[in-house]
Order: sequence, then structure tokens, then C-alpha cells
Amino acid sequence: MNPAAPLESFLAHVAAALRDGTFVRLLLSQPLAGATPCERVIGRLVQVRGAPALSLTLREPRRDTTQNLGLDAVAGWLGAQLPAVFRSAVLETTAKTWQLHAAKDGSLKLAAHRPTQTAAPSRQHDRAKSRFLDAAALPWLVQLGLCTPDGAVRASMADKHRQLERYLEIVSHLAADCGWRAGDAVTVADMGCGKGYLTFGVWHLLTKHLGLRATVLGVEARADLVEKTSAVARAIGADGLSFTVGTIADAALPPVDVLIALHACNTATDDALSRGVRAGARLVLLSPCCHQELRPQLGRPEPLAPILAHGIMAERFSEWLTDGLRALHLERAGYTTKVVEFVSSEHTPRNLLLAGVRRATPPDVAVRAQAAGEIQRLKAWAGVGHHALDRLLLD
Repeated sequence: MNPAAPLESFLAHVAAALRDGTFVRLLLSQPLAGATPCERVIGRLVQVRGAPALSLTLREPRRDTTQNLGLDAVAGWLGAQLPAVFRSAVLETTAKTWQLHAAKDGSLKLAAHRPTQTAAPSRQHDRAKSRFLDAAALPWLVQLGLCTPDGAVRASMADKHRQLERYLEIVSHLAADCGWRAGDAVTVADMGCGKGYLTFGVWHLLTKHLGLRATVLGVEARADLVEKTSAVARAIGADGLSFTVGTIADAALPPVDVLIALHACNTATDDALSRGVRAGARLVLLSPCCHQELRPQLGRPEPLAPILAHGIMAERFSEWLTDGLRALHLERAGYTTKVVEFVSSEHTPRNLLLAGVRRATPPDVAVRAQAAGEIQRLKAWAGVGHHALDRLLLD
């Protein structure tokens, strides 16, 4: 087979999807070392001044940039990126998902999969109709770059805007589960808050929509981001919202009612969970990421051994096991636990939200012992000798 055939076929599928309206998303990933500062590129089909264009979000470790391509320029641009810059490309359409991958020897393979969604997303730049991100949120949405001054959601930030709206919807339900009423005082710590999108969002929800007397602290290890988010908070007069430099493991915290850690890598999620439990937080909210601790320890318990012989299955099982143990630890500590999807896979595959609401009555010794036994038996069955939350079993 002509080695260029998979690439030519992939480019043809992209052109057809852009032309016939079935286009959902384009994703380039696995950059070659030294070829680009970007970790990935995400493409969306939008309308720019009444004409269709491919809006590209170029994601680097510390920033995102955007650019728009006319449809007649897409094939040339994409052909230059594959496989010289990126080894993997995914085209999502409403009919199929096409995946192009370059092996280390330079050979290309094109595979077709079922579609991730069967309805085309909005192509418009118009302001999103949001329940929580209303006009009162516009000052900080503009300052953080999610919206233009006239209130339109920036095309490159549409995914983030939808994620934020979904996040606030879930938190509103969890606040009701906690029994908070207007006028109640609530202290929140958002650990590893990054650029502060979700930190500003939860402050907005609690103060503007729920009427709580909320004190919200964003904790971030990168001083430059803390400086920027602090400046935005001051500029909009965000009473009760502040940011500080620190890490999930060692930041000094006041007594907290809510501890949040979204997309904390590997065992940083466990550090946050431990801090929330030991602080007696009413609500612990986690979005796990980068599950690395258990995979090297994982055995091949029967009857799963034949399945776990496949690396990708073992990796997914270790993710499932890691988050399952986290949920069990929260239950043992006296929390009612929910595991939900809060980010569309269109935005990120790390889309689970683990939420624990502390029960009014703590579990007695017998219940805690039974839960600890379940955790230890599960670990033993899976061949896991150590888990970052084992320290909670000593409490």
C-alpha cells in the first residue's frame, strides 16, 4: 500500500466533514520531540463574519493560543502537521470517528470507530444561554478571557465555558445536599486552581446565586498565575475571593467547609482527599487525573487475567481501581459519595467527578472496620501492596 494513502484518506475525510456539516472536532496530539511547543491542537468548525472557518486552539503547557483558518487552507495546513509535527490525529464526525496514527518507523495507519456524538455542535460565536454564567459573571469572564466585552463566548473557550457551566450546575446540587441556606457562612479551598476559572465560578455561584457568605481561597503552586488571578479578583471587587501560592500537600488552610481539587495529577488527588477528610470538610470535590500509582503494582487476578494481559485494559482497570478505592475511603470516613461525569469527553477524557458529602452522623467503629476490611480485600485481590490513602486507615 502507498504509505501516503492513509494520510490522503484522512485529509479527504476532513474535507468532506467540513463540507457536509458532519464535522464535530479535530484533535492533533503526540507531538514529536522538538517539533512544536504545543501539546495538542483542537479544531472546531465556527462561523467567522458569516463564513465557515476552522478555529484552532493550540495548547501549550502554560498557555492557549488560537487561530482561524479558512476552509480552503485547512488541507495544506493539516498536511504539514501530519506526521511531521504530530504523530496522532483524530477526526470526530457525526457518522464516524477517524484516527490516524504514525508508528515509530514512520508508517501510517487509519482506523474508523463509532462516533462519539451524533449531533453537530453549535457553529456560532453567539453568547451562550447559561443558567449560572449570567450577566453578573461577565466582569470576571471577560477578565479571564472566556468572553469578549460584549458578552460573546470566545470560540477558543467554548469548551471551557460549557465545562464551567456544567461544574456550577453540579455544585449547586451538592450545596443543596449539604443543607446550606442563604446567609450561611461557607469557606472553600480550591487546591491547584490554575488559571482560576472554576474558582471564580464557585465564588460566583455561592455568593451571587445561592446567597451564601462565602470565603473562597484558590491555592496554586505557580506564582505568576496567583498574581494574575489576584489582580482580576481585585479589579472586579470580588469580596471573599483570594488566591495564594502553595501546593495541595502543604498549603496553609483555614478551617474549610469545602475542599476542591480538580485534575490534580496522580497522588495529588489523594493528598487533597486526605486533607479534606482530616479537616472535616462538609464537601470534598475531586476530579482525578493521571492515575500512575497502582498500574505498576497491578496483578492479574482471576478471572480477569486474560483481559489484563492487554496493556490498555490494564491501564483502564488501574484507573477504575484507583478511583474506586478513593470512593471507598470517602465512604469509610463518613461521606455519601457520588461519581459523575462533569466534563464532556470532547473537552478531556479525564471527566469523572468524585464528590463526597459528609453525613450528619459519623460512622461507628464497627462500620469503619468493615469498610477498612473491604478496602484491604480489594487491594489484596488486585495485587496492590500500597495505596496513597492507606494513611487514612490509621485514623
